[in-house]
Amino acid sequence: MEWLIPFCFVVCASWAIWHIPAYIITLAPHENPSTLAQVTAIHETKDVTPGLPGLFGGLADIVDWVALALIPVFLVIGMLGVRVAHMEFQHWKPVDRLALFFGRVTMMLIISMTGVMLYEVFLRYAHEAPTLWANELTLWIGGFVFLCSGFYGMQQRSHIRIFLLYDAVPRPMQRAFDVIWTALFVLFAFFLVFGSYKQVFLVKFYKWEMFGTAFDPPIPATIQPAVLVIIVLVAIQAVLNVISDWNLEPEVHTAADDIDEDELEAIKRAVGED
Repeated sequence: MEWLIPFCFVVCASWAIWHIPAYIITLAPHENPSTLAQVTAIHETKDVTPGLPGLFGGLADIVDWVALALIPVFLVIGMLGVRVAHMEFQHWKPVDRLALFFGRVTMMLIISMTGVMLYEVFLRYAHEAPTLWANELTLWIGGFVFLCSGFYGMQQRSHIRIFLLYDAVPRPMQRAFDVIWTALFVLFAFFLVFGSYKQVFLVKFYKWEMFGTAFDPPIPATIQPAVLVIIVLVAIQAVLNVISDWNLEPEVHTAADDIDEDELEAIKRAVGED
């Protein structure tokens, strides 16, 4: 069940993202007739279920609306049912459930990306019939993997940190360092969103800019808005990390922290040592 829910979330989100032009035309149609005709043509070309009639006076059909409605359902179920593995950060709080669920979603995206690549290799070398879409689809999924893993990595405290000065100061000074770097990151996220949201959401997303290839996925229209959304989530998670770790005991980092005990045991078994 823990992996079924992220899989269902990915399926519904993928369907909804692919059919975003239908939602745009239904909920917020363009005032410019040329832009409206362009986005409508994109939807008609990419629509997976062209035979179904649109609901609510628009182009989004019943499958589109069901997929959109199920996204928050699977999100909530997945957040409530998430289980932390032994190799993950153990001092987690209920507010970390969103990031943990996104970690599971990222894993499902990696599996799907691997499946696409294997399918492409099989067709290319076994049947000499490569696809026109595998490369761009892998690139598209990989962009979401990179973004979502950054959100998950922030919750896991797994981003690169330099501890040389941090470990040498007392705990109150460590807290001050945490507050300073978090404030700098929040400031960076604010100016990134403030400086680009119009270009990203009103041009790239609202006009549904495509990639311009044979498969022509909407990479600019989806990845760029996702960057802004994820950077906001990462900034919020950074603040939550500072609050959650405020009363933790000081942690001294050594070279032994880089040793994976499971991997070490596997090496010992491989060479026959006790």
